[in-house]
Amino acid sequence: MWSIVQYKQIGRDVERERSTFRGSQQSETTLQDSDPEQHASKQSDNKSEEKETEDGKIVVNLDGDDDPINPQNWPLLKRARTMAILTMLVFTQAWAGACDSLDNSKASKRYHVSPVAEDASTAMYLFGIGSGCLFVGPLSQTLGRNPVYLGFTLTYLFFILGTALSKDYASQIVCRYLAGLASSATLGINGASIGDMFRPVERALWFPVIAWVNVVPPVLAPIVGGWVAVHDDLNWQWVDWITLFISAFAFLIAFLFLPETYLPMLLDYKAKHLRRVSGSDRYVTEHEQGSGFFAQIKKVLPLSVKFATTEPAVLSLGGFLVLLYIILFTFLSGFDYTFKRRYDLNDFQEGACFAPIALGATAFSLTGPALYVWTRRSVGYSDRATVTPEFRLWPAMLTSPLLPISLFWLGWTNYSWISIYSGLSACFCFGIVLNAMYVSSYEYIIDSYRENASIALASVTMMRYLIAGGMVMAARPMYESIGVHWTMTLLGCAAVVLTPAPYVLYRFGKKLREKSPFVIEDVSWGSEDS
Repeated sequence: MWSIVQYKQIGRDVERERSTFRGSQQSETTLQDSDPEQHASKQSDNKSEEKETEDGKIVVNLDGDDDPINPQNWPLLKRARTMAILTMLVFTQAWAGACDSLDNSKASKRYHVSPVAEDASTAMYLFGIGSGCLFVGPLSQTLGRNPVYLGFTLTYLFFILGTALSKDYASQIVCRYLAGLASSATLGINGASIGDMFRPVERALWFPVIAWVNVVPPVLAPIVGGWVAVHDDLNWQWVDWITLFISAFAFLIAFLFLPETYLPMLLDYKAKHLRRVSGSDRYVTEHEQGSGFFAQIKKVLPLSVKFATTEPAVLSLGGFLVLLYIILFTFLSGFDYTFKRRYDLNDFQEGACFAPIALGATAFSLTGPALYVWTRRSVGYSDRATVTPEFRLWPAMLTSPLLPISLFWLGWTNYSWISIYSGLSACFCFGIVLNAMYVSSYEYIIDSYRENASIALASVTMMRYLIAGGMVMAARPMYESIGVHWTMTLLGCAAVVLTPAPYVLYRFGKKLREKSPFVIEDVSWGSEDS
């Protein structure tokens, strides 16, 4: 809805500029009569501002670095409002991934399946996100961010409703997969929207916020699920109804007020109005003349495989994120063994054990202002400067050793005679690493690959959700067979292997980028010194 307001506003601006241009033409006619040489010089300057193709088309572009049509030049209040709406969408759809995990026993009894089979409800949602992420990027670059967000979210609402109304196990699983597929738009391209609105230096302040709403909802949802589980008078499907209510509210706000942030689409709006006002079809944009959705899909699919198999940054940072999401989503069933059975807790108390992870992620997000100041200093206090990708790795380097520490800590203090607060403190440390690695990984990839970043991030997102979805199914049998101590030891050993990744990239990242065919270098990168 708000994109329609934008479209009309751009039309009014074009009409006003056209009117001003006609007035200036009349002044130039007068100038030509009085001083022909000065008129010729001014006319040449005007022509130099237009980019004309060989077939006579005029390519519409920004009118300078401060053009207000560019979302990066919007007033801060407008960008903050857009960010708030976007975070609501992301929060509710990330929430849906884990909303029914703590109500597993009620659902499995209702559908007469085992708890392991009912874990497929969470796994299928993650599979849906992973399989959809490859397509939503090209779709948003073809149609714009706004229609993709709104169209997919509306579809998501219908399948969440379908889950709440499911009468059998098969319909629940199908609806959960399709709901995840529909949520892949919001969860897959929200980072691109941040890039649309904020310059590299500004992202240091805002990216921890969008990271928070991606990683925290899956650990807040089990708290509500546990509350539903302990109330015998509440049907297990209440978790889906709650998810539907908060998601519908977020969708309504987005439908009314979420603007379009994809600059090429905004330039398309301007070109359409120029054609209308001038009566000429000469005005076009590079986006209109570019490749369509299917051509982009043909490009993206093979490139995603190449990124996932050949790019060191994607392999190392993506592997770290995959491990973090494996741990996060295996906790959904693993806390049953780690806390509930060990300390004789009820479902609600088990759900509350997820709170320290959320608090750890929140603690890191609160460092956003300090990261912003640090980043500005590293580029000489120039807000329009670009940032050396290796600088983005500092949060990861400072926190990555906490991951194996927290896992070994959680595993080998998991005894009933040791206070539960020991394990909860380990979870707090895990939450810090989870958010810090998300921020460092995404920002490093965005700054390294620029125009190709959406493809690289699609590869990371696909791997993260598909592999985490598979591990959700394996978590309960793993905890059951080898116990908490050795499960955490196994995951901790994997973390030890991946911990050096940020340090290796910081040391050799520049050389590796120089060898990559996908990296777009920029001589204006800020200093690497901190």
